[in-house]
Amino acid sequence: MPDAQHREPIRFLVFSASLREGSLNAELARLAAVTIEANEGEVDLRSMRDFDTRSYNADVQNEEGFPPGAEEFRRCLEACNGFVVASPENNASMPGVLKNAIDWVSRLSPQPFNERAGLLMSASPSMSGGNRGLWALRVPLEHLGARLYPDMFSLARAHQAFNSEGRIADAELQQRFDANVVNFMDQVEASTHYTCVKRAWVEYLGERPDPAIDRVE
Repeated sequence: MPDAQHREPIRFLVFSASLREGSLNAELARLAAVTIEANEGEVDLRSMRDFDTRSYNADVQNEEGFPPGAEEFRRCLEACNGFVVASPENNASMPGVLKNAIDWVSRLSPQPFNERAGLLMSASPSMSGGNRGLWALRVPLEHLGARLYPDMFSLARAHQAFNSEGRIADAELQQRFDANVVNFMDQVEASTHYTCVKRAWVEYLGERPDPAIDRVE
């Protein structure tokens, strides 16, 4: 594991996008939390169950407001400098429960994904390691202005990948995992404490502000 250097304070929301007990992605999220804490980062380790809610419905939003799961997701995002999500791959895409949570949170103002740093990872028994689902997940998060780290981590044949200590059995792969997380931490620290410039996010040049479509205020 890379040696920890003194850091300015940085806090991360880390969670698995699986509702299942004993999820491989929960194991990967836990391992990410261990690496972050070993490198002087603060962690809020959560479960997708904390953010689960009914299917998004604008009528429900207008008549009843936001459900507790969406409010908690927003609160956790706003309390962190960056987020790490370990997401399963469902039918070559992201889990519906995660997309639903994103849809709810996207309607809040201010919208908490905007300018929030994120790292995507996945664990799967398949040889692709869930990578296709991560590419699908990038689309809504980047649309909402999240600053996603370019390198994603996918753990293939994850049901055989962890050792008895909960680490990745392949030492070289564990080292790569640690480096990926630490490099992401470096970027979050720099953007949080040493920011020189921020650029506004726009989807289409010339598009005027409109509450009906704005998600990055």
